Amino acid sequence: MNLKKAGLLIFLILLVDQLSKFYIKTHYVLGDGVEVAGWFRIVFVENPGMAWGKKLSDFISFVTEPQSKIILTTFRLFAIAGIFYWLHSSIKKNAPKILIISIALIFAGAFGNIIDSLFYNYIFDSGTIYNAELDRWVDYGGVSQANFEGYAGFMQGCVVDMLQFPMIDTTLPDWFPVWGGKRFTFFDPVFNIADMAISTAVGILLVFNKRAFAKPVQSEVVNE
Repeated sequence: MNLKKAGLLIFLILLVDQLSKFYIKTHYVLGDGVEVAGWFRIVFVENPGMAWGKKLSDFISFVTEPQSKIILTTFRLFAIAGIFYWLHSSIKKNAPKILIISIALIFAGAFGNIIDSLFYNYIFDSGTIYNAELDRWVDYGGVSQANFEGYAGFMQGCVVDMLQFPMIDTTLPDWFPVWGGKRFTFFDPVFNIADMAISTAVGILLVFNKRAFAKPVQSEVVNE
């Protein structure tokens, strides 16, 4: 698989990711959603931190929320550079196609989310921002408009999520140990197309590990 084909795959994922985020951002109020099926919902949420909504400041007490966001975004930029190098190097080494596809998916997913962090805070007029007085992230309401008024400062854009697959949503029976009588939902987190690309790639690498990291076959050179 060459760099052009990998680039096309990355472009298509980024296109779908950004179009879906743009639509959700400009048509839904934060927290609103719709049930497509019993096991699938579209719910608009914004994530100012890492995976599962965690933030760096949750682990390092002396780092403020805005500082945490800048550090996280900077780390993502370095990570993207590293992933691109991995992709380019794998293509040059004629690595297995399944590995190149997986790396391209990871790159597209990481790039898709970094776009939110770097630019959405300048493009849209409302979003989740850090309130210093309340010491937490808050939403200042309404459906966003892409009018370039901006809702936050440098590297403070929040990642837009909208896909939720609560395949199991029930109340556990009273006899169930520890959690008996409590609501149980699987899978509860809300994510986006970029996250799906990364998760798919990780799944492929785990299942097809031997194929993905097999040594490339060297073509024989025939001397005439």
